[in-house]
Order: sequence, then C-alpha cells, then structure tokens
Amino acid sequence: MKTYDVIIIGAGSVGTPTACFLAQKGLKVLVIEKRAAAGQGDNKAAIGGVRATHSDPGKIQTCIESLKIFKNWKEQYGFDMGWKPGGYCFPVFDENIENILKGLLPIQKKFGLNIDWADAKQVAEIVQGINKEKLRGGTYSPEDGQVSTLLAPVGFQREAQRNGAEFLFKEKVTAYQRNGNQITGVITDKGKYSAGMVILAAGADAAEHGPMLDIDIPVVPDTHEAGISAPVKHFLAPLIVDLRPGPEGKTVNFYFGQNSEGQIIFCYTPKELFYGTDRESQSEFMPIIANRMISLIPRLQNLLIRRIWRGCYPMTPDGVPIMDFVPDIKGLFLAVGMCGQGFMLGPGAGKNIASIIVDNKPIISEEANSYFRYDRDFYAAKKEALK
Repeated sequence: MKTYDVIIIGAGSVGTPTACFLAQKGLKVLVIEKRAAAGQGDNKAAIGGVRATHSDPGKIQTCIESLKIFKNWKEQYGFDMGWKPGGYCFPVFDENIENILKGLLPIQKKFGLNIDWADAKQVAEIVQGINKEKLRGGTYSPEDGQVSTLLAPVGFQREAQRNGAEFLFKEKVTAYQRNGNQITGVITDKGKYSAGMVILAAGADAAEHGPMLDIDIPVVPDTHEAGISAPVKHFLAPLIVDLRPGPEGKTVNFYFGQNSEGQIIFCYTPKELFYGTDRESQSEFMPIIANRMISLIPRLQNLLIRRIWRGCYPMTPDGVPIMDFVPDIKGLFLAVGMCGQGFMLGPGAGKNIASIIVDNKPIISEEANSYFRYDRDFYAAKKEALK
C-alpha cells in the first residue's frame, strides 16, 4: 500500500488545482479520478467565464484569487490557458432588477470586488450591438474574464506533476479506511492507498460518497445546457449575464461571451430544473436561447451554432459551496457543492484549501471563509424569508 500526505478524490475544476497548490507546498499528493483524464467531468461543460461578481463574501474573495491565478498563469508557468480579459456585464431593462443589483454593490465592494453601476450609454459602449430599447444601465466588473475549460486542467495537472503529484485515472473509490474517527486511506476498484488526509472533490458525484463515510453530503446535481458557435470576428469584450424574464414568464439566467478563438459560447438555466445527471440535450434549449440572444444583440441572428451540450450544477440547499473539514472525521476535507461555479472558483479554492491544510489559515478573510462551513444551517435564508 502506497502512502501519501493527501489523497484527492476527483481531478476536476477543484481537485486538480488543489493538487497543484498542495504539491507546490511540498506535500506528497495522489489524485484519484474515475474518468480517463483531468477535467473530463462537468469541468469541460462549463463555458469558461470567471467572475467575482457574486453576492456572498466567500465566493467573491475566492474568485478574486482565481482571477489572479488565471491572469498570471502564462507569464508564471509558460502555459497558455486561453485567458481573455474583458469583464462581466449585467445589462438591466427592469427597475426591480436594477434595485437588486445596486443593492449588492456595497457588499461586493466591501470584499474587494472592482465593480460599479454603468448607465445605459456606458453599457451600450461596453456591449457592442446591444438592443438599447428600455436599457437602464447595468453593473460592470472589468477585471473578470474567460479561460479555456479544456486547457486549464492541463495546466494545473502539469504543474502538480512537476512538483511530484501523482494522478490515477479510470479508478473508482469504493470505500474509505478509518481508524476510529481518523481517516487513514482510500480503497478503489484497483487498489488501496494510505493517507492521513483525504479531500473529496467529486463534483456531481459527491453525495454518493456520503454512505461510504457515514455522513450527509447535501449536494444534489441539476443540469444546464450550453453551446458554442463557429468563430466570428471579435466584437464582444465582456461576458454578458441577461436577467430579463424569458418567454416562460420568469427571470432565469442566460449568459454568454466570445472566447479567445472568436466563438460565442453560451449557457441557459431551463424553465424547469432537471435534477440528476442526465446529460441529454432538451428540445427547448436552442429555440429559447436563439430568441434570447437575438433580442439582446440583434447582430447575432446569423450565428452558426456548432455544438450544444448539458452539464451538471452540483447544488447545495443554500447555493454556497462546502469547503471545510468534517468535524466528526479527522482528516476529511469536503470541497463540494460548487453550484455550477466550480470552474471559476477552482483555482482560488485550491490555493485556499492548500493554505488551510498546510498553514492552518485561509488566504481569504476568516469572515469570507466561514460561509463555506460544513456545519452551517443550509436552510437559514429560507427560514428567515418565511418569518
């Protein structure tokens, strides 16, 4: 049985950068992944947007760290992850949404996000070709950007391996070894591996590990659809989040951007969520997405769509990830429930987790980090809303 300092379950958006930063700190790291390569789960289903424009401090500060890592990766390590700057813009056509977004600005700025309100004229300059009818303005965070979801895991894996980390692919965890309340290792369908620390970063499969560990992992995946066009001449600098009510009569997230290769890449939250891991595309997707895109930016009407797909959002009840030690099992750390934002959270999360494990302190503020606690009340916001 080979022995390691840390075993990471999952070589996805969070597991691979965590391995990278732990290996940089000198730990002997093993990553176990059931798929054939790093980033082959829901990581590659992401559209590559990286933003710190969130509503809770934990996500804000973690994604600020992710942005620093992505921006500087090529210069620091010589590997191009397809970083494209340009920011994120939330155009607004409705007074209620305007009030909500403006209400978030104080907390976003308090925790370090570079964001502000832009008037209608400014938004029209930021988003070339936007439909100006009833446009009220929007928020704009210029330091956000885009990265290739195919290249990023390669970059993190290479740096992890350069520092001694090992990766095992096509190997599935079947049990965990414990000595009392201390984790001691992992059993897979191919072998046994020893470590005093295990990090579970299994994405949409996280809850399946709960029975093996005798704990509850409150993560339920639902699926969202995305697509990508043929490349066109660059004209769209930021990623756009459109919060207008769709034809189904309620506000849903629709977001898109133009990547470094010139392709328009987009994603849509369905009118009724599809829970589970069924990744078969639905017939509603393209008609709705086409109408939404054209109504917002009419020049997109002749866009050629190359491919569509579905991926999972591993959701917690309150929409906030779990990144914390499990109190009753010494040496077990959960990095799960990224709520569809694992790609943008991953590098900052990995660096933060490495600091917690090795240096016994987070790189983000203690207040921000507390939002990721495992022992929190996941239904506190809903209870407060019902009062």
